[in-house]
Amino acid sequence: MEQNQSYEPLAEAVDFVIGMCLSDELIHGTVVLVCHDGQLVYHRAAGLANPDRKITMAENSLFRLASISKAFTSLAVAALIEQGKIGLDDPVTKWLPDFTPKTADGNTPVITIRHLLSHMAGLDYRWAQAENGPYAQADISDGVDISGITLEENLRRVATVPLSFEPGTSWQYSLSPDVLGAVVAKAHGSTFPQAMKELITDPLGMTDTTFVAQEKDRDRMTVPYFLDNGVLKRMGPDEFVFNEDGWCFHFSPERAFDPNEFPSGGVGIIGTGSDLMRLVEGIRKNSIPTISEGLMKQMSTNVLPNGVPDDPSAGFGLGWGVLLDPELAGTPQSPGTLYWGGVYGHRWFTDPAKKLSVIIMTTTAITLNEDPVSIGIRNAIYANLPE
Repeated sequence: MEQNQSYEPLAEAVDFVIGMCLSDELIHGTVVLVCHDGQLVYHRAAGLANPDRKITMAENSLFRLASISKAFTSLAVAALIEQGKIGLDDPVTKWLPDFTPKTADGNTPVITIRHLLSHMAGLDYRWAQAENGPYAQADISDGVDISGITLEENLRRVATVPLSFEPGTSWQYSLSPDVLGAVVAKAHGSTFPQAMKELITDPLGMTDTTFVAQEKDRDRMTVPYFLDNGVLKRMGPDEFVFNEDGWCFHFSPERAFDPNEFPSGGVGIIGTGSDLMRLVEGIRKNSIPTISEGLMKQMSTNVLPNGVPDDPSAGFGLGWGVLLDPELAGTPQSPGTLYWGGVYGHRWFTDPAKKLSVIIMTTTAITLNEDPVSIGIRNAIYANLPE
């Protein structure tokens, strides 16, 4: 890789971390990209995309993006806001008249687009509840399993469960982007995947980003693993992965190739690291082609003055996280850094103050916020970033 001399220490440091992660068998493969002041200063594919078949990782390898999908969905909503087809404070029932979940006391509150974008609607995730919690009892899909149902049916089930709180009064990570996907389809007058293509991925030139992978691309698709008592284990067709907090994630990797599964706005997109960098750099520069600079700035503005529950260092905007207190978070990133990740093993962040954007894609599922791979790479980048 051709390398500006001033970035050689950064490249060497990141290479070292990647080598350690591979030799320690924390991951089988990774793709890492670093943009600084609009220049791609580091890009590397390392390890294996498919260890069983000895397929090496490539920069165009495909990954199941999981919750990184949420940024795409939020931006599709923003593009429709720009067109005047959606209003931030419109009720969701304008497009989904039957989506009327009640509060615990039986009231039917108004849930707005803003509530959904900011995860302040009172919805939840099945994996974040007890094993036989309300979402499990309603057989709600989190979007990473083979569900066998439509998006409309999943949302019908969601609406039968009482909300966790009155919309707008608290924050809870949730299936809100799946609801937004249905809204986007209605407001755009097409399917959610078609709307996403026209509003976001085509304007950004993202040629490898989709909801369903093609059979011809199977060799490009990375094989997912998870750490089972510290040992890498390949995911089976239906894998239930528990983390230290007792959360249970139900993975069905073949969902990525199933055209009959519903397009999940929260976790359903497939793509490459280089495609994702186009999106993240667009977020950093407030320059998504279909969205005004003013609305982009609003998307990246924290809406939680006291931070998310249980973590005052972290805020949230209208689609992704906003770092409030780097010292409290134990990170070298600047205040205002924007970020998110995906449970299949990926992280992105962009630090506008440093003009820095980073993509870290791996083959190992992340079920907790503490991820030694991305933390090691992040720290290596900051320790060696030219002034």
